[in-house]
Amino acid sequence: LYFPLAARSAPLLQRLERSMSSVTIPPPACMLRPLEAPLRYLFGPGPSNVPPRVLAAGGRPIIGHLHPEMYEIMNDIKKGIQYAFQTENNMTISMSGSGHAAMECAVFNTVEPGESVLVAINGIWGERVAEIAERMGKFLRTAMQKHKPVLFFLTHGESSAGLCHPIDGIGDICRKHDCLFLVDTVASLGAAPIFMDKQNIDILYTGSQKALNAPPGTAPISFNDRACHKMFNRKTKPVSYLFDMTHLSNYWGCDGKPARAYHHTGPVSGFFALRESLAILAERGLEESWRKHKEVAAYLYRGLEDLGIKLFIPERDLRLPSVTTIAIPKGYDWREMLAYIMKHHQMEMTGGLGPSIGMVMRIGLMGYNCEKSNADMALHALADALKNCRKSKA
Repeated sequence: LYFPLAARSAPLLQRLERSMSSVTIPPPACMLRPLEAPLRYLFGPGPSNVPPRVLAAGGRPIIGHLHPEMYEIMNDIKKGIQYAFQTENNMTISMSGSGHAAMECAVFNTVEPGESVLVAINGIWGERVAEIAERMGKFLRTAMQKHKPVLFFLTHGESSAGLCHPIDGIGDICRKHDCLFLVDTVASLGAAPIFMDKQNIDILYTGSQKALNAPPGTAPISFNDRACHKMFNRKTKPVSYLFDMTHLSNYWGCDGKPARAYHHTGPVSGFFALRESLAILAERGLEESWRKHKEVAAYLYRGLEDLGIKLFIPERDLRLPSVTTIAIPKGYDWREMLAYIMKHHQMEMTGGLGPSIGMVMRIGLMGYNCEKSNADMALHALADALKNCRKSKA
């Protein structure tokens, strides 16, 4: 029998077409439904609720990450960070990533193999400010003579404990021992005073999602001349290409070169939102922002004490204004209380973190959320939980 070529090849071509174009994994059902995200009051340690103005900025049409207009926006961000940090450092940028990205950038660029890093664990929670500063000074001098670190790391606002650490004088000690001073202000920037230049801080960073009220994903960081000298006179390359300040300084126009080369695609919408959040801070003013956080925190303290709830940090001057820690009410299961508050009030509060797990609950009122009306809502939710959650007889 004779079959025309077209007739013989048609089924074969159909089979080949099916095998080449078919997919074995079907579209997931969840991707065929609209995105749903609940409206919640984010009264935990961060992220915080984002103001409509910042949300609108992040929703503007995308432009190219290497367009001249984008460079202007990045220049604005740099100036906004310099104001927020109170620094004139030229080497001031925002990382494309969270506060952890900024932390790694600082360490990767200034520390080489074989060098030592000294880290302060903020565990002296109940002592007075002067005593903490005195002990820190003694600890630093002893540890620096022993370990000869190139970098000393301190968290200004320790959100796990609700502690705002004294900074004055530490930078001077670091300079006497030829050690860089690195400070984390992720939980404190905009809520508690910090002065990068005056306090001799060599490297300072923060995150976008707390008192700055931008979405998570960008992280301002600044290096002074001492840090730059260490950073750009390395014997070895940093372990991360993405966080290499040789390239990032050019991308942000900080290296004095006439042209910016491609390094990575920055989060354009995230930078839009960060610029707007820095603009809001500039319009309000740092002093007013610090005052407002302190005032609302004091209002919250009074309300908590009226409920019979004990504050975890006894010394008022050591409390972090943006994140308040309370001792878990005696006889209550803190997980049950937090679940009740989320279910009945659509409100996030959190438990402890790391060493403070099982010891505290955390209430964050920062930036856009820093209002007495929000403190009242948080107090009402806590009172409701105390009334309706089970209390042990012990």
